[in-house]
Amino acid sequence: MQLNFKEIITAFMVLFAVIDIIGNIPIIIDLRKKVGHIQSEKASLIAGVIMIVFLFLGKSLLSVIGVDVNSFAVAGALVIFFIALEMVLGITLYKDEEHNALTASVFPLAFPLIAGPGSLTTLLSLRAEFEIQNIIVAVICNVIFIYIVLKTSAKIERLIGTNGINIIRKVFGVILLAIAVKLFATNIKVLFV
Repeated sequence: MQLNFKEIITAFMVLFAVIDIIGNIPIIIDLRKKVGHIQSEKASLIAGVIMIVFLFLGKSLLSVIGVDVNSFAVAGALVIFFIALEMVLGITLYKDEEHNALTASVFPLAFPLIAGPGSLTTLLSLRAEFEIQNIIVAVICNVIFIYIVLKTSAKIERLIGTNGINIIRKVFGVILLAIAVKLFATNIKVLFV
């Protein structure tokens, strides 16, 4: 079991772009205003557990319903493509607006905002290309980064400003579009061979 730093960095960047924790700072701040306190540790830990469990059980779940990883990766590439379009064009295809003060750290923050359909789909897509231990390290690095962002979200917003957050969001959106195209191209070939 050897770690490949190129795979770790690539998987980290893909997940970082999909989770878009920097771009979600305005949502996090709004949530904090609505419910008061957000438990950053709880939200980060639960999101990390959901992602790692899905990384291991997602493939089994797919085989139960008769879908192979390459088909799921193609579907995932399409989901990632639409998430990237959302980021680049500044449009909103789906946002959940109902928040419960008691469970805000778990829902909607840990799931579906952090460990949502995009990141879970991305994990299985990454699993089709990368070694599992490299993906786990990338998930853990993302969870640490998410925790830091959740803890310092108000400071980050003051420091970067709304325009800065929008620029970062668009840059990661373009990177994500390129990744979605690569994932689609790589896995669609396998399906037609």
